[in-house]
Amino acid sequence: MISASHPGPAVAVTLVTVILAAGVGVDTARIVLVGAAMLAGQLSIGWSNDWIDADRDVAVARADKPIASGLVSRSAVRRAAIAAVVVAVPLSLLLGPLAALVNIIGIASGWSYNAWLKRTPASGVPYLVTFGTLPLFVTLSLSEPRPAVWWAIVVGALLGFGAHFANVLPDLDDDARTGVRGLPHILGRRPSSVVAFASLAIASLVASIGIGSVAPGLIVVAVIGLVAGVVIAIAGITLALTRPPTRLLFQLIIASAVVDVVLLTTAGSSLVGR
Repeated sequence: MISASHPGPAVAVTLVTVILAAGVGVDTARIVLVGAAMLAGQLSIGWSNDWIDADRDVAVARADKPIASGLVSRSAVRRAAIAAVVVAVPLSLLLGPLAALVNIIGIASGWSYNAWLKRTPASGVPYLVTFGTLPLFVTLSLSEPRPAVWWAIVVGALLGFGAHFANVLPDLDDDARTGVRGLPHILGRRPSSVVAFASLAIASLVASIGIGSVAPGLIVVAVIGLVAGVVIAIAGITLALTRPPTRLLFQLIIASAVVDVVLLTTAGSSLVGR
């Protein structure tokens, strides 16, 4: 059951959320609630993905999918997905109505991807929404709710857009056999790789400019992050355009995403709007 929840992404997103919450000054008790609400929402998205995709996973014999391999039933995963939502909503409400609304929007966006949008040219929209609202959820979880700075929302959205392409690239062939035609499938492997790197590089640029403008003491960190993001993007795009796809390409996309996450978490209280 755990493997059907996409535990890696769920834990990673939750960890980033908790680190951001600590950085902006959310108190300890509320940090626990922030992490629990985010984790429950992410688990619901992961479980709903495997539940909704069960027929397609069986059709292509996905050995890495618990339902397709017979390790767990589809109905059990469906119940887990619904239960996780039932848990996420009250946990979010304990953080206040605004924080709850934003987190619920993020969860609903993830479900909309699984249920429908992943098979359309608008497949990247849920990632833009879910990741873009993450910094806002964090700052609205303060005991005195505040908006997030605009550039943090933009960085989150771009990070999510790049993550969409990174997530889909390994599954392009399997998806094609089951009729999934999202934006990465329409563009193809090489253009999708370029889009992923470009999105993450722009995120590095926006984060660096944002950090430098509100926290001059972090200007060195901002410059290092920008240089790292651009160098990785150039290397990745060059690799994508000149050589057949390899595991290194995916690893470079992940490395670029890590740079953006580090920049966001380094910003700390600078993420809080005035």
